[in-house]
Amino acid sequence: MLDDRSKMLMKALVERYIADGQPVGSRTLSRQSGLELSPATIRNVMADLEDMGLIVSPHTSAGRIPTARGYRLFVDTMLTVRKGDLPAQVLAPDQPQKVLTKAAGLLSNLSQFVGVVVAPRRSSVFRHIEFLRLSERRLLVIIVSPNGDVQNRVIFTETDYSQAELVEAANFLNSHYVGMAIEQVSARLQQEVESLRSEIAALMQAAVAINNEENDQPDDGVVISGERNLLALSDFSSDMNQLRRAFELFEQKAQLMRLLEVAGQAEGVRIFIGGESQVVPFEDLSIVSAPYEVDGQVVGTVGVIGPTRMAYDRMIQIVDITSRLVSNALSYQK
Repeated sequence: MLDDRSKMLMKALVERYIADGQPVGSRTLSRQSGLELSPATIRNVMADLEDMGLIVSPHTSAGRIPTARGYRLFVDTMLTVRKGDLPAQVLAPDQPQKVLTKAAGLLSNLSQFVGVVVAPRRSSVFRHIEFLRLSERRLLVIIVSPNGDVQNRVIFTETDYSQAELVEAANFLNSHYVGMAIEQVSARLQQEVESLRSEIAALMQAAVAINNEENDQPDDGVVISGERNLLALSDFSSDMNQLRRAFELFEQKAQLMRLLEVAGQAEGVRIFIGGESQVVPFEDLSIVSAPYEVDGQVVGTVGVIGPTRMAYDRMIQIVDITSRLVSNALSYQK
């Protein structure tokens, strides 16, 4: 545990480094903290902080910079978020995809980093299902959602079902599971599969698998804006390997979806610093994210991706406000 003096010096060091990007020396830290301490005392405190893995000395510089662990301590125990520092923002109701695209641009413009928005998944609740026999062991599955969205998928089965068997299976599914989410259907199937006729059970499991596959497709599920902002950051511009890895991350949207979906399971703003997420293992990247809702239900996530040296108080405001704007714009549409 840090004593009050160490906390004040740690807070001053992180804030100074975030502000100017230069390693912080003992003299600068003395002025920044406002504490009347001798340079020798400050150096001793900095040595203790370094031993704890909270700060590190880059190259041969006499100054220190925060580590990912140091940023985490700062965010969790020392950060003060000021309200009202951002200009008023508006995100007008529009088609959902346009709202999300504008939101990603807003996040990027306000932060000067990368804005990311995970789109709502398709509804997993179904209103109607049909099976049509196309040829031997080849079926067309039609799933209709409550809002009329229709998904068609051709599947191949181990058994050659007659059209009469397919109608029977569809009738059973429509009678017993309509209006339920596919996740609920899957859970019920685990309990009831033993008591169902094998062909009905197999077809229902195929329907569940189809819907899950649809929802697992990430290509159009993430909206990203402002990747080029990283090119202007000194934190990245001097290291092309870091830049290349970051851009590869943006191309592999499935990773971002997994991370931001985890973030969406919690209330409020979440911060992942320097590879803490395990999904995005970059020591020099941080992600600030928050869920957004439609009619009171969490359906997606917004976030900012940037260097660990970011103004976290400002990013929290940007992400929090944007999530609320998206919620309002999409709920108004419904």
